[in-house]
Amino acid sequence: MHRISWRLAAALPILAVVACRPDFKLKDHTTNEALYAASFTEYQHNRWDNAISGFEKLTTDLPARDTLLPRSYWYLATAHERTGEHLLAAQSFGRLFESFQDDSLADDAALEAARSYRKLWRKPQLDPVNGETAMASYNTLIGLYPTSPLIPQAQKEIADLEDWFAQKDYDAGMYYFRRKAWDSGILYFKDALTKFATTPTARRAALRLVESYKSIKYREDAAELCAQLTQRYADDREVRNICAGVSVMTAAKPDSVPAAKKDSVTPPKTKPPL
Repeated sequence: MHRISWRLAAALPILAVVACRPDFKLKDHTTNEALYAASFTEYQHNRWDNAISGFEKLTTDLPARDTLLPRSYWYLATAHERTGEHLLAAQSFGRLFESFQDDSLADDAALEAARSYRKLWRKPQLDPVNGETAMASYNTLIGLYPTSPLIPQAQKEIADLEDWFAQKDYDAGMYYFRRKAWDSGILYFKDALTKFATTPTARRAALRLVESYKSIKYREDAAELCAQLTQRYADDREVRNICAGVSVMTAAKPDSVPAAKKDSVTPPKTKPPL
């Protein structure tokens, strides 16, 4: 008898399991309850494609008031998420909380939909449409379920998402800043600072804004912003260095932003590359 190689011997148990695994066929389950149970078994065994097939059929076949329907959307969505199909996952989570707002899974689904859309926005420099949709889902969670125990975690994730929006504006501003197109850069830095004032990126945007003001001799704007920065970041060496020599005016509120000079900033003629 020929000796079986160690690789083949190691593979035999796996092959045996595959050979013994029954095929999952939708037509074999004649009732919705039987299909749900079989699909859930596939889900529990991480056979995501089978689970998706079963739960997807259930979402089209189950009556609107059937209590298995929101659960079918939940497992369909999470199975899509396990296979990296974030858009399909987000859409299924969305169907759950949009159609069954009083269901016990609705707030969970709103949070998971936001997370799935968030994963689709891979870099701050890219089109933020999925990030905007994620933010809408987070806000839906907070608006519809203000007492949900998921709110604190959602707020942390919102803060992270807002910083990505701020980074997108900051990177666009830096595109013009490096080219000494000060007026165009100012628009983006101010946008990051006014819309996302509490993010870590807002500080960097404010510093670049001071440098831009200094470059085009907007002394009053630079002084007002430096007053706010030195009040908020009293021990920050970079703030002290950039604001050195600026005649600091009386500090405004730390979160306020100086108004742009009327007609002093013109929109950029070209958008920075994505």
